[in-house]
Amino acid sequence: MVEPNTVKHPPNRLERQLDRLSDVPVFARTWFRSVVMRRAVPFTGTADIDFLQMSRERVEVGLKNEKKVQNHIGGIHASAMNLLAETATGMVVGMNVRDDCIPLAKELKMAFRKRATGALRAVAILTPEQQALMQASDKGEVNVRVEVTDETGIEPVECEFVWAWVPSGLRKQVP
Repeated sequence: MVEPNTVKHPPNRLERQLDRLSDVPVFARTWFRSVVMRRAVPFTGTADIDFLQMSRERVEVGLKNEKKVQNHIGGIHASAMNLLAETATGMVVGMNVRDDCIPLAKELKMAFRKRATGALRAVAILTPEQQALMQASDKGEVNVRVEVTDETGIEPVECEFVWAWVPSGLRKQVP
């Protein structure tokens, strides 16, 4: 089920799709939500990203430290960390973008600080002001806060993502 929000606006396509899962028993909801989202964004299925929580304010995704996403030292590969952070930020933007607009990743910065231990979680958050801006404007951009932590609670990578949104009619013009 989509969580209550602080900024009032009609549900968008993504929210309506996720709301269909409200009849799924709570114990199975994360699994079903992950299946739906992996089909919608196939690359997230390649890495088996788990969609743990999704609301307009906050999206939390997880990634297990499995062979297919590991680097040469047995940790989660830098590219998989990027995918995890990008997925969290993109989904929180996706929960807020109007149906007549599309989100586009514009910029990312990643600084690798420490070796990751075990599985990772990424939590992306939008402020009420950012949510309201996305509802009020046909196009714009937001800097989305994301925190990636490992099983020990350490933040092995610092990430910053800038997401833009444009009217969906411009989709054919975007290279």
